[in-house]
Amino acid sequence: MSASENRIGDFLSAHGGPFYDLQLRLRMLRENALNAGPRALAFIALAWGVPLLFTLIAGKATGPFAERPYLLDIGVWARFVVAIAAFTLAEGRVEQQLRQTLRQFTLAPLLAPTSFEPAARAVAASLKLRDSRVAEAVCVALAIALSLLSLFNVIHNGGHSWALNVGPDGSALTLAGWWCLLFSNPFFFFLLLRGLWRHFVWSMLLRWIAALELRLVTTHPDGSGGLAFVGRYPNAFALFIFGLSCVVAAGLAHQLLQETLTVTAFGYVMGLWLIIVLAAFAFPLLAFTKPLAALKQSTLLLSSAKGTQFQRQAERKLLGANVAAADPAEAAELQDVTDPAKQFDATRKMSTLLLDRSALIPLGGAALLPLLAAGATQMPYKELLSVCKKLLLL
Repeated sequence: MSASENRIGDFLSAHGGPFYDLQLRLRMLRENALNAGPRALAFIALAWGVPLLFTLIAGKATGPFAERPYLLDIGVWARFVVAIAAFTLAEGRVEQQLRQTLRQFTLAPLLAPTSFEPAARAVAASLKLRDSRVAEAVCVALAIALSLLSLFNVIHNGGHSWALNVGPDGSALTLAGWWCLLFSNPFFFFLLLRGLWRHFVWSMLLRWIAALELRLVTTHPDGSGGLAFVGRYPNAFALFIFGLSCVVAAGLAHQLLQETLTVTAFGYVMGLWLIIVLAAFAFPLLAFTKPLAALKQSTLLLSSAKGTQFQRQAERKLLGANVAAADPAEAAELQDVTDPAKQFDATRKMSTLLLDRSALIPLGGAALLPLLAAGATQMPYKELLSVCKKLLLL
């Protein structure tokens, strides 16, 4: 294996960056072991468990639903338990799938000889972006800003809740509220933004590779010129999307229970959310449409020309001469032409889009299932399931 091939396979999406280095120093993980399960439990204990302890002491952990106790807050469960666990547990699966995808480019190889070094440089540039201190600092800043926005939302809604004490002199955050403001919410948003940033880095890497010279062939059995494996990478993010969708679903469920969101509007939101999720993964995959379309067009033209030659040859053998534009020189020049019919037919059927429905349905399911559960609080389950099927099978 060449040095360039080794460097192309060096892209590890879950490694690198200040937060990774911090976990490494704290021995929460090792370079050869992400320890996703123990880390997820530790993160949940800090983000969800500490506020639980504060609310138990304050007597706000349980109670009537109208008083919004901590243990009955579905938003808390979605953000600080399900989402944080999903973001952490997804890291290993995502890293493995993305690494296998890159290695497939060198295995065939699909990269032309002149493309190996540029591809290695693209991977090196992507690793720099992955490890960027500025990028993670921006994620931290945005996470803090979003946490502050959530504070304004809590104060604006008013009323009794586990995060807020309301008295004659106004509202004040509880200890649990302060912890969530200063740690739990920023940490959730940081993990989310960090995960989205790393997917963006991967997306740019795929787009850089798509611009290189690739050894594609229209008759490849995968029906996508040999690139169908790239279109399967989004499935690795299903758990990540499920965690994020649970947070979206918790917000929608709250709106449905408060009757501030109509059932019709909820259906539109489901469709919009599915479009947003699929568009995020279509962004890098659509970069391969241009080389695939160019390959298809060129192969069809060449196959068509070769088809004309073959059929005229067959006509001469059968009839002794061509019926239209008979040319003795043509008969002398073209003796044995292979029938290109199979090549032409395979090329005509080749897809130039890597957005394969069978590969994206699991991702779409991960995006819609939590919303389906939220809608079930106000809508008939069969009706919701019908909407979900229509969205996934469009």
